[in-house]
Amino acid sequence: MTTQTTQTSQTAQAAQAAGAAPAHRHGPRLPWAKLAPEVYKAMIALDAAAKKGLEPALVELVKIRASQLNHCAFCIDMHIKDARKAGETEQRIYLLDAWEEATAFYSPKEQAALALTEAVTLLTEGFVPDAAYDRAAAHFGQAELAQLIALITTINAWNRFGVSTRMAPGQA
Repeated sequence: MTTQTTQTSQTAQAAQAAGAAPAHRHGPRLPWAKLAPEVYKAMIALDAAAKKGLEPALVELVKIRASQLNHCAFCIDMHIKDARKAGETEQRIYLLDAWEEATAFYSPKEQAALALTEAVTLLTEGFVPDAAYDRAAAHFGQAELAQLIALITTINAWNRFGVSTRMAPGQA
Protein backbone atom coordinates (compact mmCIF):
# COMPACT_ATOMS: atom_id res chain seq x y z
CA MET A 1 0.00 0.00 0.00
CA THR A 2 1.40 3.38 -0.93
CA THR A 3 1.75 6.25 1.51
CA GLN A 4 -0.86 8.26 -0.42
CA THR A 5 -3.32 5.34 -0.29
CA THR A 6 -2.68 4.92 3.44
CA GLN A 7 -3.24 8.64 4.05
CA THR A 8 -6.44 8.61 2.00
CA SER A 9 -7.69 5.56 3.91
CA GLN A 10 -6.81 7.15 7.26
CA THR A 11 -8.56 10.38 6.25
CA ALA A 12 -11.69 8.45 5.24
CA GLN A 13 -11.62 6.48 8.50
CA ALA A 14 -11.23 9.68 10.53
CA ALA A 15 -14.13 11.31 8.69
CA GLN A 16 -16.30 8.26 9.29
CA ALA A 17 -15.37 8.21 13.00
CA ALA A 18 -16.35 11.88 13.22
CA GLY A 19 -19.77 11.06 11.77
CA ALA A 20 -19.10 12.44 8.28
CA ALA A 21 -20.18 10.60 5.17
CA PRO A 22 -17.41 8.34 3.86
CA ALA A 23 -15.64 9.68 0.77
CA HIS A 24 -15.10 7.75 -2.44
CA ARG A 25 -12.65 4.92 -1.89
CA HIS A 26 -10.10 6.88 -3.93
CA GLY A 27 -10.99 10.17 -2.27
CA PRO A 28 -12.02 13.42 -3.90
CA ARG A 29 -9.85 14.56 -6.78
CA LEU A 30 -10.00 18.33 -6.51
CA PRO A 31 -12.24 21.13 -5.24
CA TRP A 32 -13.40 22.23 -8.70
CA ALA A 33 -15.75 24.96 -7.44
CA LYS A 34 -12.92 26.68 -5.57
CA LEU A 35 -10.51 26.28 -8.48
CA ALA A 36 -13.00 27.45 -11.14
CA PRO A 37 -15.18 29.92 -9.20
CA GLU A 38 -16.50 31.73 -12.29
CA VAL A 39 -17.71 28.46 -13.76
CA TYR A 40 -19.30 27.53 -10.43
CA LYS A 41 -21.10 30.88 -10.21
CA ALA A 42 -22.29 30.49 -13.80
CA MET A 43 -23.61 27.00 -13.00
CA ILE A 44 -25.50 28.35 -9.96
CA ALA A 45 -27.08 31.03 -12.18
CA LEU A 46 -27.89 28.48 -14.91
CA ASP A 47 -29.46 26.15 -12.36
CA ALA A 48 -31.65 28.93 -10.97
CA ALA A 49 -32.73 30.01 -14.46
CA ALA A 50 -33.40 26.45 -15.64
CA LYS A 51 -35.93 25.62 -12.92
CA LYS A 52 -37.99 28.81 -13.22
CA GLY A 53 -41.64 28.08 -13.84
CA LEU A 54 -41.35 24.36 -13.03
CA GLU A 55 -42.95 22.70 -10.01
CA PRO A 56 -40.36 22.27 -7.20
CA ALA A 57 -41.21 18.58 -6.64
CA LEU A 58 -40.91 17.86 -10.39
CA VAL A 59 -37.56 19.67 -10.45
CA GLU A 60 -36.22 17.41 -7.71
CA LEU A 61 -37.59 14.22 -9.30
CA VAL A 62 -35.81 15.11 -12.55
CA LYS A 63 -32.57 15.93 -10.72
CA ILE A 64 -32.66 12.70 -8.73
CA ARG A 65 -33.42 10.56 -11.79
CA ALA A 66 -30.64 12.08 -13.92
CA SER A 67 -28.24 11.74 -10.99
CA GLN A 68 -29.18 8.07 -10.59
CA LEU A 69 -28.48 7.44 -14.26
CA ASN A 70 -25.14 9.26 -14.01
CA HIS A 71 -24.18 7.51 -10.75
CA CYS A 72 -23.59 10.85 -9.00
CA ALA A 73 -23.89 9.96 -5.31
CA PHE A 74 -23.28 13.56 -4.23
CA CYS A 75 -26.21 14.85 -6.32
CA ILE A 76 -28.51 11.94 -5.44
CA ASP A 77 -27.95 12.65 -1.74
CA MET A 78 -28.46 16.40 -2.13
CA HIS A 79 -31.57 16.20 -4.28
CA ILE A 80 -33.28 13.55 -2.17
CA LYS A 81 -32.89 15.92 0.78
CA ASP A 82 -34.19 18.81 -1.36
CA ALA A 83 -37.12 16.67 -2.55
CA ARG A 84 -38.11 15.93 1.02
CA LYS A 85 -38.01 19.66 1.81
CA ALA A 86 -40.24 20.25 -1.25
CA GLY A 87 -42.79 17.83 0.25
CA GLU A 88 -41.91 14.74 -1.77
CA THR A 89 -42.91 11.42 -0.17
CA GLU A 90 -40.45 8.73 0.78
CA GLN A 91 -42.31 6.16 -1.28
CA ARG A 92 -42.06 8.19 -4.50
CA ILE A 93 -38.37 8.83 -3.84
CA TYR A 94 -37.72 5.12 -3.24
CA LEU A 95 -39.62 4.08 -6.36
CA LEU A 96 -38.07 6.66 -8.68
CA ASP A 97 -35.41 4.29 -10.00
CA ALA A 98 -38.24 2.04 -11.21
CA TRP A 99 -40.81 4.72 -12.08
CA GLU A 100 -41.93 2.88 -15.24
CA GLU A 101 -42.99 -0.06 -13.09
CA ALA A 102 -44.65 2.23 -10.54
CA THR A 103 -46.66 4.50 -12.80
CA ALA A 104 -49.54 4.75 -10.32
CA PHE A 105 -47.27 6.86 -8.11
CA TYR A 106 -46.41 9.47 -10.76
CA SER A 107 -48.70 11.69 -12.80
CA PRO A 108 -48.66 11.40 -16.60
CA LYS A 109 -46.85 14.77 -16.69
CA GLU A 110 -44.19 13.52 -14.26
CA GLN A 111 -43.81 10.31 -16.26
CA ALA A 112 -43.30 12.34 -19.44
CA ALA A 113 -40.67 14.48 -17.70
CA LEU A 114 -38.88 11.38 -16.40
CA ALA A 115 -38.92 9.74 -19.84
CA LEU A 116 -37.45 12.90 -21.37
CA THR A 117 -34.87 13.05 -18.56
CA GLU A 118 -33.73 9.54 -19.41
CA ALA A 119 -33.61 10.24 -23.14
CA VAL A 120 -31.60 13.45 -22.76
CA THR A 121 -29.31 11.99 -20.09
CA LEU A 122 -28.46 8.79 -21.92
CA LEU A 123 -28.40 9.94 -25.56
CA THR A 124 -27.62 6.35 -26.47
CA GLU A 125 -28.24 6.82 -30.16
CA GLY A 126 -26.97 10.38 -30.31
CA PHE A 127 -30.44 11.93 -30.30
CA VAL A 128 -33.60 12.23 -28.24
CA PRO A 129 -36.26 9.91 -29.69
CA ASP A 130 -39.38 11.60 -31.07
CA ALA A 131 -41.58 9.47 -28.81
CA ALA A 132 -39.92 10.82 -25.64
CA TYR A 133 -39.99 14.40 -26.91
CA ASP A 134 -43.60 14.18 -28.13
CA ARG A 135 -44.72 12.60 -24.85
CA ALA A 136 -43.27 15.55 -22.92
CA ALA A 137 -44.61 18.08 -25.43
CA ALA A 138 -48.11 16.71 -24.81
CA HIS A 139 -47.86 17.70 -21.12
CA PHE A 140 -45.72 20.84 -21.18
CA GLY A 141 -46.24 24.08 -23.10
CA GLN A 142 -43.35 25.18 -25.29
CA ALA A 143 -41.88 27.57 -22.70
CA GLU A 144 -42.21 25.02 -19.92
CA LEU A 145 -40.71 22.32 -22.16
CA ALA A 146 -37.76 24.60 -22.91
CA GLN A 147 -37.27 25.06 -19.16
CA LEU A 148 -37.48 21.30 -18.59
CA ILE A 149 -34.83 20.62 -21.25
CA ALA A 150 -32.63 23.32 -19.67
CA LEU A 151 -33.13 21.72 -16.24
CA ILE A 152 -32.20 18.25 -17.53
CA THR A 153 -29.13 19.62 -19.30
CA THR A 154 -28.06 21.54 -16.19
CA ILE A 155 -28.32 18.60 -13.80
CA ASN A 156 -26.33 16.50 -16.25
CA ALA A 157 -23.57 19.13 -16.17
CA TRP A 158 -23.64 19.17 -12.36
CA ASN A 159 -23.44 15.36 -12.35
CA ARG A 160 -20.40 15.41 -14.57
CA PHE A 161 -18.62 17.81 -12.22
CA GLY A 162 -19.57 15.64 -9.24
CA VAL A 163 -18.60 12.31 -10.77
CA SER A 164 -15.39 13.45 -12.44
CA THR A 165 -14.11 15.13 -9.26
CA ARG A 166 -15.49 12.40 -6.97
CA MET A 167 -17.54 14.67 -4.76
CA ALA A 168 -18.65 12.77 -1.67
CA PRO A 169 -22.29 12.67 -0.54
CA GLY A 170 -23.01 15.03 2.33
CA GLN A 171 -19.89 17.10 1.64
CA ALA A 172 -20.69 20.55 0.31
